[in-house]
Amino acid sequence: MSQPASPQRSRLRRHIEGLGPYQSLVLLLIPASIVEPLKLGAVAIAGEGHWITGTAVIVCAYAASLFLVERLFRIVRPKLLTLPWFARLWNWLLSLRANALGWLRR
Repeated sequence: MSQPASPQRSRLRRHIEGLGPYQSLVLLLIPASIVEPLKLGAVAIAGEGHWITGTAVIVCAYAASLFLVERLFRIVRPKLLTLPWFARLWNWLLSLRANALGWLRR
């Protein structure tokens, strides 16, 4: 059984859900624009011979991507789907994924 969300967390979620589609897109792009270059930086760090540091950075970057960006995307996805170009892109990606999974299951 899950515990109820804290009042502040619920307030933050309601605020995010109240944003417009382009505001939601910008909100999503902010952490993504920080996390994705960190992944490339981790590869560069490991390439310089600092394997432990590079591994730690890439693990943290992937964790942030999974927990922060993915969670935020779940909240703002309904708003983003109101943008016609985003809805077309999203449907194309979903059909591409379905085709790839169908090809792999053969």
